[in-house]
Amino acid sequence: MAHAPGGMLAAPQPRRVAGSPVQHAPEPLATWLQRQLGVELQGQRPVGGGCIHRAWELQLADGRRLFAKTNRPALLPVLEAEADGLAALHRAAAELRIPQPLALGICPAGSPTGQGEAVLVLDWLELQHGSGGTPESRDQAWWQLGANLAQLHRASLQQPSGGFGWSRDNFIGSAPQANGWMASWSQFFGQRRLGTQLQQAEASGRRLHGAAALLERLPRWLEAHHPDPCLVHGDLWSGNAALVNGGGGGGALFDPAVYRGDREVDLAMAELFGGFPTSFFQGYDATWPRPQGYQQRVALYNLYHLLNHANLFGGSYWQQAGETINGLLSQYP
Repeated sequence: MAHAPGGMLAAPQPRRVAGSPVQHAPEPLATWLQRQLGVELQGQRPVGGGCIHRAWELQLADGRRLFAKTNRPALLPVLEAEADGLAALHRAAAELRIPQPLALGICPAGSPTGQGEAVLVLDWLELQHGSGGTPESRDQAWWQLGANLAQLHRASLQQPSGGFGWSRDNFIGSAPQANGWMASWSQFFGQRRLGTQLQQAEASGRRLHGAAALLERLPRWLEAHHPDPCLVHGDLWSGNAALVNGGGGGGALFDPAVYRGDREVDLAMAELFGGFPTSFFQGYDATWPRPQGYQQRVALYNLYHLLNHANLFGGSYWQQAGETINGLLSQYP
């Protein structure tokens, strides 16, 4: 999740793309990687990433590269949740490129604070950026990414599930995301998604007009909708998806906030901040069409992300969230 001043999302930064000079590998990190993975670290360089962690290209003695995120030790649970989500997506995805968690833990010394660093090491993906390739080839690649997401959603239904939710709480960006298991989608989305965000807003002094009425009416709005509990990425804005160079190409997803939910939440968020071409949605619908009434639920599902951005960043997100609540209440009395 990236943020720009003025209540708008920042354009996706280049990720896992070399650009800065190679730095000498810190001895504590090199020793930690040797113990964790049995590899020899020769150098590292910072690369573009999100706004929460520091991101690094790790260069190994055997010529391979790895990707690492580091942060202060207190944020290890955020990296643990990311690794858990990536592993879940990887198990369900036949064609999508999902970075695999390779090592996770506290590198015990060498940070500026002297307290060590939380580290998550992933395999390296060479992501496309800019406008590489022909428009036709890029459209086809995005079409295939949409199709592969539909396949992931459907394939996840063949795996064990406790209903709607997840076996552990995790994070949406840097914000806690409540999970647990519930049998009812409308109850889960009302309580664990909108409800928690509205409670956080109220605790900070932001009482949004119409919030109580929205939560009261939500079960009726969704009573005729019976989604399957699919594994969803959960934070599918365009900064968390990309096309891949090499290794057969294809599309990649990363930085998830996974849970079992209505598959529509991923498609709705892909519309929220733009960045996904029409071919992405065409590929999805050609593989597993979105059900009737999808467009009527988009604003409701995206309210969760607007509220989360408002609670994290403030600014005009409060106005957008309030306008969405008023619009939903007027559209569905």
